[in-house]
Amino acid sequence: MTRTVNIVGGTYNIKGKATDVSDTPFEVVRGFKVGARGGYITVNGRVASGFPDRDIRIACDSEDCIVTLSDDAVAESIVAKPEETDEEIMQRIGMRFEMLDNMTRAAKRGAVKALIVSGAPGVGKSFGVESVLGQWDTLATVSDTPPTYEVVKGNMSAIGLYKKLHSFKEPNNILVFDDCDSILFDDVCLNLLKAALDSKQQRRISWNTESYILEKEGVPNTFNFEGSVIFITNLKFDHVRSAKLKAHLEAIESRCHYMDLTIDTAHEKILRIRQVVRNNMLDNYELTSATKEDIIDFVEDNKDKLRELSLRTVIKIADLAVAFPNNWEHYAQTTVMKRS
Repeated sequence: MTRTVNIVGGTYNIKGKATDVSDTPFEVVRGFKVGARGGYITVNGRVASGFPDRDIRIACDSEDCIVTLSDDAVAESIVAKPEETDEEIMQRIGMRFEMLDNMTRAAKRGAVKALIVSGAPGVGKSFGVESVLGQWDTLATVSDTPPTYEVVKGNMSAIGLYKKLHSFKEPNNILVFDDCDSILFDDVCLNLLKAALDSKQQRRISWNTESYILEKEGVPNTFNFEGSVIFITNLKFDHVRSAKLKAHLEAIESRCHYMDLTIDTAHEKILRIRQVVRNNMLDNYELTSATKEDIIDFVEDNKDKLRELSLRTVIKIADLAVAFPNNWEHYAQTTVMKRS
């Protein structure tokens, strides 16, 4: 029989910090023991909201820290901390993406100087940002004016970053770095970004090394940056363990708004897929509502076997459903699933 307890004075390491868990009821897996790093009790993290989906160790000083809860106390704790329903998860995720749209508009106006968007790959981070900015791109095309934003992907050198910042230095200009994480790991790039994202009224960027490339292209060795920057990344800044990388990311994060889209589990990704399909993602495909539902069910049933659990996979399967309406599942098993 499992025993539900509170661990008074117990702590668990959450995002690098020892967090008190005294008010959280846990199911005991193994009783108090003393290890190389002190005393601990092993509990079931799956039954407590916000903890890993596995057995975890809670640090505590002695067995006296363990307080067994009565049946009434256990029932009260369950009532006090209900699990999110699927609709509540979808509402939470939907609100995050709505906030992302609004923050992108604010960055375009210059009200937000810098934004980091973090989340799992293939959940629509880039699509949301580019859709909002695309409205201005259409206006620029009609009025025959230079584009006021650019999405940068892949690797970039320090001098390439300097030139790009110069090209989009004007107010209401915006640079989007999409999975361009290499610039966060390079010391020179990092210093350029720190200057571009400075909280001072005047953000001065300088290139203090003689450069034939800059001279040839007429780029000055110093200028004021008045644009905005958005970073789109799969990195979870809070989970980085490398001390050097952590210092780099903290230097950028301190200058930016940080938005985590809170899509971490396979179940949340499935709900995000359902949400986007419900919001007409597959409307351009000549598919029946039943086929669209079958596609989502196929993804959910095979989520552990797919090469990638993402919106991109849904699009690939929808392509197959159009091309092979009678046996698209067979083709999907071959093209989007891992070999057994």
